[in-house]
Amino acid sequence: MQKVWGKIVGCLLGFAVGGPLGSIMGIIVGHIHDHQPPATAMDWNTTYAGFTGTSQQVTFTVGVIVLGAKMAKADGRVTRAEIDAFKRVFKTGPTQAKLVGRIFDQARKSVDGFEPYALQLSQTFRYNSTVLEEVLGGLFMIAAADSAGLRPAELQFLRRVADIFGFSKDDFYRIAARAGVSTPSHHPVSSENNESYAILGIKEGATADDIKAAYRDLIRKHHPDKLVAQGLPAEFIAIANEKMKRINVAYDTLCRAKGIK
Repeated sequence: MQKVWGKIVGCLLGFAVGGPLGSIMGIIVGHIHDHQPPATAMDWNTTYAGFTGTSQQVTFTVGVIVLGAKMAKADGRVTRAEIDAFKRVFKTGPTQAKLVGRIFDQARKSVDGFEPYALQLSQTFRYNSTVLEEVLGGLFMIAAADSAGLRPAELQFLRRVADIFGFSKDDFYRIAARAGVSTPSHHPVSSENNESYAILGIKEGATADDIKAAYRDLIRKHHPDKLVAQGLPAEFIAIANEKMKRINVAYDTLCRAKGIK
């Protein structure tokens, strides 16, 4: 990840946003100037399914930090629980922690200006929706972290990000379920089995073969080892592990209910 942090300045030069951008760039330029030679701007025409190197990792890293901060600010205040949730979703080593904290603190001053970051992520990973799901799932976890749960402003923020990422209404509720978050839904969850169907992304009453096929597909796409192989930054693997646990529990629940061996 050292190259990633050394080139974050190049990433920010590629974002056409106003407001806090100048301040965030100042923070990062100063940090990079203090630690290593300045980086140059990069080509953002990434069109591959996996992470193709430093530019994609930088886009992911900066996008997650800024969207996470602005998500926490969506209801007007940033709570300690939301900050702790962000740290749980996006783990960093001591070398990067100070820079991440400074970017997060600057970005959380206002919820404004989040859409260009979401759009940049959407464009960069348009052929890898799994990565975009990881980001949205992390935002759900941050939004639901405090005792009030999801507030209307946070739900609106999440829906807008989901729209930019190209997710449907059904995708939205499925991703929330995989993140362990309950949302006002047109598919009310009335039992553990119903929630398990939502997590696996299949309809209630699915056959044993459908359940097995859905589970295998999710393992193939979302297993942390698979994501690491694609280049997902190690800082974000914690959320993938949590989601994988929920997927496994959902599958086990339906197997017991259906008598699947």
